[in-house]
Amino acid sequence: MKKIQLSIAAIALGMMSLSEVTAQKINPTSEKDLKSSIEQHAALFAQSPLKDFEARNVGPTNMSGRIVDIEVAQDRKTYYIAAASGGVWKTEDNGQSFTPIFDNHAALGIGDMALSPSDNNILWVGTGENNSSRSTYAGAGVYKSVDGGKTFEMMGLLHSQHIGQIQIHPTNPDIVWVGSMGSLYSQNKDRGLYKTTDGGKTWKKTLFIDDNTGIIDIKVHPSNPDVLLAASWERFRQAHDFIGQGKGSAIWRSEDGGDTWKKAVDGFPQDEFVGRIGFDFAMSNPDVVYALLDNQAKSDQEPETRRRGNQQEDKDALKFEDFDGMSLDEALALDDKRLETFLRRNRFASIYSAKEVKRQLKTGKITTTQIKNYNGEQVDANAALFDAPVIGAEVYRSTDTGKSWSKVSESDIRRVYNSYGYYFGEIRVSTEDENEVFILGVPLMVSRDGGKNFDRTDSIGRPHSDHQSMWINPNDSKHILLGNDGGLYRSYGGGARWDHLNTQMPISQFYSIMVDNAQPYNIYGGMQDNGVWFGKSTDTPDKPWQSLMGGDGMVVAVDTRDNNIVYTGFQFGAYFRINKETGERKMITPGHEIGTTPNRWNWRTPAELSYHNQDIVYMGSQYVYQSMDQGSTWKRISDDLTKNEKSGNVPYATLSVVEESPLEFGTLYAGSDDGNIWVTRNGGSSWKRIDTGLPQNRWVSSISPSQYTEGVVYVTLNGYRYDEFTTMVYKSSDYGNTWTSIKGNLPNESSNIIIEDHVNPGILYLGTDHGLYVTMDGGNNWNLFQGSIPNVAIYDMVIQKRENHLVVGTHGRSVYVVELGPIHELAKPDKKVMQ
Repeated sequence: MKKIQLSIAAIALGMMSLSEVTAQKINPTSEKDLKSSIEQHAALFAQSPLKDFEARNVGPTNMSGRIVDIEVAQDRKTYYIAAASGGVWKTEDNGQSFTPIFDNHAALGIGDMALSPSDNNILWVGTGENNSSRSTYAGAGVYKSVDGGKTFEMMGLLHSQHIGQIQIHPTNPDIVWVGSMGSLYSQNKDRGLYKTTDGGKTWKKTLFIDDNTGIIDIKVHPSNPDVLLAASWERFRQAHDFIGQGKGSAIWRSEDGGDTWKKAVDGFPQDEFVGRIGFDFAMSNPDVVYALLDNQAKSDQEPETRRRGNQQEDKDALKFEDFDGMSLDEALALDDKRLETFLRRNRFASIYSAKEVKRQLKTGKITTTQIKNYNGEQVDANAALFDAPVIGAEVYRSTDTGKSWSKVSESDIRRVYNSYGYYFGEIRVSTEDENEVFILGVPLMVSRDGGKNFDRTDSIGRPHSDHQSMWINPNDSKHILLGNDGGLYRSYGGGARWDHLNTQMPISQFYSIMVDNAQPYNIYGGMQDNGVWFGKSTDTPDKPWQSLMGGDGMVVAVDTRDNNIVYTGFQFGAYFRINKETGERKMITPGHEIGTTPNRWNWRTPAELSYHNQDIVYMGSQYVYQSMDQGSTWKRISDDLTKNEKSGNVPYATLSVVEESPLEFGTLYAGSDDGNIWVTRNGGSSWKRIDTGLPQNRWVSSISPSQYTEGVVYVTLNGYRYDEFTTMVYKSSDYGNTWTSIKGNLPNESSNIIIEDHVNPGILYLGTDHGLYVTMDGGNNWNLFQGSIPNVAIYDMVIQKRENHLVVGTHGRSVYVVELGPIHELAKPDKKVMQ
């Protein structure tokens, strides 16, 4: 039985908490409402007074974003690139220049494309990325161009949300097959395999498994288009849990052009651990086809990184289990240096020196059992990405066009996927050698013995990791294009060396943005899978930004007293204080107190410097922490501010926002991913919950205390993780005691960030999953700032006051700088704006 069915049964049995039951009642956006929102967005675009206002893209391009598909024309100098959340780009000069061709349609998140083999003017684009990651945006159907991408027409499947694959008949472009994954965070019936025989005018669903299982891959036999293979994938994501496998995942085969399907069961796993599947035919021998499986069954082998760690561990080092049954006298007799090493290695809170631990043991404030249980059942979220004990990637081969299968991979390729195979799934066979096989995962691997053994193939000009797409020239298998989380790469040597085509597409995916006060000022940002970077505000996109650190780059805070000390880090709260001048780097993540529940860190952990004293730093787990000395030591200033009622394999019940009032020192606001909002007006001595009257259980995506009036605060809430694409933006004038919606005339789109203008309190800037909005009357009427900034997701914004600039961090089109003078001028005639 599927997990979601178990959850529903649990509700009936009274086994779920009230908040979980409430969460189940959050309804996903319907197809009718989605269509209405798209139409309203288009109407606002048509009438916006800001449509022609300029915004300057400042890159970066040297660190790019996720490339999910590549389609190449018969003229090999012409090809199309699909960015995960940055639209579609076209080159006609073999990658020397690229032009965006899909801006301002209903969605910029792309799942897949297809270029007609018989007519290269026909290009299909399926919206809604098919990688089921945290920043995978829902789409709005499939589109068709008949003029090489100059214009597009929406061809239906509006509520399919995430397109897995599109294939076009090799000789009849009116026949098209589309695989829909359906919604990501809810069940729906708009998933399965669709076929059209009239160029998209009408559709027939020819393969449907269930409302939790979609189609992630389709391949057409190279010489017989009546034979097709399709991969179904059962997956269900929630804010607190992700199920990436199930019995619905399978390989399906058709011999009548996709009208009917039969499951391939001979030799291929059929159990509940079957995850994402990708496959590819060998053009040189079309009876041969390879499949790449994400096998989520438990492995009996210890994770590689853990083995290495054990080998390097000091045999004399203290371990948590050493404190099991340890007496007080034995603990007090421990060597101070040995105990100190144990405390620092395991990231105990900074207050715990060896001397302090012994003092608290002696006074009875803590016990050896509490030391043993310091981390409780808490899982290191970063380690879990890599060390989950699953089998992972496996390669299967068929020699009868997919009727029967046998596992062929013999070498250990678990590290290709680590434990998140849902993010990958592509396999490619050389167009000239049936035994040369590439598998795309964290590294890029190649086998030249039919899939038995794999080695890396990226030693020279090594491309970025996390590989998503590959095209191999049908006439020259040494000519390869590769797309990954770092952009687009090209090889003319079969993958032995790579060129990075990184100067033309600003498609970086920013989670956060910040500026300093240097001359010219620098822009900082954390990017999806690309670390933390900074660059000059005066640069053009092709000017390289500089790297501060790796990982998935997250929040940045800059000490603007000297513009040299930067606080930042990567996913799940691993944050550092960095001195740009000396290169000194100190980890500052606070540890929890012995005897309290371990910290739970959000993927995008909130961190902020005080407006009133930049030695003061705030961070949020489920607790709010305050440091008075630049993160060297910390004090917990709140209890658990989340509901803490859900658990799963994704860290949840965490703080998503911590914001300080710029007017009142000691006034702080905190918001959680499970819907709580709190305020303290005495520096954390007491907290008051203030979300009464707001939609409940939604992700608190931003809180913005006013810089003009004490007690005025703005919030945005986000129902994206229920597939609820509704605009939720509110204002309070009394510290959150009461709230008023300022949605005004906005279409329904997930809301990510709201900030207040620094000159005019009536001007507010709102970033949604589909672009930037500006109001000049406090939220009664909103104008769409779309044109020079496309309808891209916007996660974060900041104003550089000295230069009068709005700096916009997008999740798919890098960073834009907007001159605010024209907006201020436009707002002047309406004196009501100043009220």
